[in-house]
Amino acid sequence: MIAFLFPGQGSQKVGMGRALADAYPICRQTFEEADAALGEPLSRLCFEGPEDQLMLTENTQPAILAVSIAACRLLASQGIRPDLVAGHSLGEYSANVAAGTLGFADALRIVRRRGQYMQEAVPVGDGSMLAVLGLDAAVVGQACDEAAQGDVVSPANINGADQVVIAGSRAAVTRAGDRARALGAKRVIPLSVSAPFHCALMKPAEERLAPELRALHVNEPVVPIVANVDAEPKRTAAAAVEALIGQVSSPVRWEDVVRRLASEGVTTYVEVGPGTVLAGLVRKIQRDARVASFGAPDDLARCMGLSSK
Repeated sequence: MIAFLFPGQGSQKVGMGRALADAYPICRQTFEEADAALGEPLSRLCFEGPEDQLMLTENTQPAILAVSIAACRLLASQGIRPDLVAGHSLGEYSANVAAGTLGFADALRIVRRRGQYMQEAVPVGDGSMLAVLGLDAAVVGQACDEAAQGDVVSPANINGADQVVIAGSRAAVTRAGDRARALGAKRVIPLSVSAPFHCALMKPAEERLAPELRALHVNEPVVPIVANVDAEPKRTAAAAVEALIGQVSSPVRWEDVVRRLASEGVTTYVEVGPGTVLAGLVRKIQRDARVASFGAPDDLARCMGLSSK
């Protein structure tokens, strides 16, 4: 069985998707659809930048989604289709488009607003995130609890292989990082992000996004989406939408997502979109898995080879 995995924020880079659009009409058409849906040249931002504009959350989110869906459509045109899908944070929207739950244009517009709402939930500079390496997730949670002192700080991305990202108010995140070092973390790395995603500080964004998500036209998914919020397969549109709502202020349980995919029978994982972060994490979580990344024409042959095995 094959799972498609869709990347989240942090995988963006200027130039992403350009080679796909140049080489394949189906990808070029996808970017044209994205430009029309947003009423602006998102494709130019992906292909040419400028980088400072691409890095703005409200631009980054639709840009990554557009590249991911262009790549996904190309794979489908080559007969490579998933049995299950999942995505990391923003990538769960791409997964829902791939599963047919959300329309592409609707997803582009909603993730743009998601980016805006997440950015506006916390004043710039008040929150932060950092990655804790080499420490079990439960111990990272303990570090957050001991460092909170009435402020918000908690695990935000439980990525597996002793890699946990924490998020919250700036001072509390700093204290939790110090505590994690004291508890044996190998490294503590501050992340360059514009807001503290996937923690309780995002509740205002969740409350703004929820009615808009529930108002979208949706279809029943053609394949299950394994959700970030609980690592459970969502087999109905209603369940998939509620998972997207809960995801905003809840941790991304990526290690659990990958293990659930494996328990469903997945042996082959294809990261669809820019970057190779998720493929690397899968290799650490499921060491016997077949793994590939697909974000450029040169990647197609390997994906074709994996799907035929």
